[in-house]
Amino acid sequence: MEISFAVVFDMDGVICDTNPYHSLAWKAFLDKFGIGSSEEEFIAHMYGKSNSYILKHFFKREIVGEEFAQMEFEKEALFREIYEANVKPIAGLIEFIEDLKANGVKTGIATSAPYLNMELILSKLPLRDKMQSLLASEDVSTHKPSPEVYLKSASNLDITPNRCVVFEDSFSGITAGKVAGAKVVGVLSTYKIEELPVCDAYITDYQELSYQKIKDLFES
Repeated sequence: MEISFAVVFDMDGVICDTNPYHSLAWKAFLDKFGIGSSEEEFIAHMYGKSNSYILKHFFKREIVGEEFAQMEFEKEALFREIYEANVKPIAGLIEFIEDLKANGVKTGIATSAPYLNMELILSKLPLRDKMQSLLASEDVSTHKPSPEVYLKSASNLDITPNRCVVFEDSFSGITAGKVAGAKVVGVLSTYKIEELPVCDAYITDYQELSYQKIKDLFES
C-alpha cells in the first residue's frame, strides 16, 4: 500500500519535555548578567521561541554577530550539562514512531534548537536511524513562526507540505506548521489548548496514538 503522508516532530516539548531544564539554564545564564526572570516570563517569552528572540527580550536590545554566538553557546552548553542525565522521551513516543516506521511512514525532526542539543538527544534515544530528515536552527534563515523549517522538512522527505503531520507544543511552532500547509497535532506538554492556535488534534502524550489515528486525519 502506498504511504501518502509523512510525520515531522519538533523537539523541545514534543520529543522530550526539556522546557523545565531550559528554564533552569536560562535562569542561571541571566543571573550572571543580573537580569531577573520568572516562570511566567519564560512561558510568554522563552518556550517555543528562538534564542535571538529570547536574548532580545531579556537584554532589551538586539544581540547579533559574535556576541550572539557566544551567548547562545554558553546558554545551550548550560542546558546540555543540566539535561544530559535526564534525557527521556515523552511517554509512548518510541512505540508510536516504531508503529509509523512499521507502516512505511517517513519521519523527521525540525527544531529551533542548535544541532548540539539535537545530537545530545539523538545520542540517548533510539531515533537517529528512524529519521529521514534532521533540521536544527543552523539549517534555516528564518525561525518559527516562519514555515521555513517545515517546508524544508517536506522537501527532504520528498512529499508536499499538505501531506505532512507536524507535532508541535508552542504557539510559534504550531503557526509555522499551519502556515506551511501541514496538519498539526498540538502536544500539551507546555501550554493548554486554549493558549494555542487551533490544531487538527491534541495529545498529552503518545500512549494512545497510532499510525491509523494519524492516517485518519487525512480521511476525516
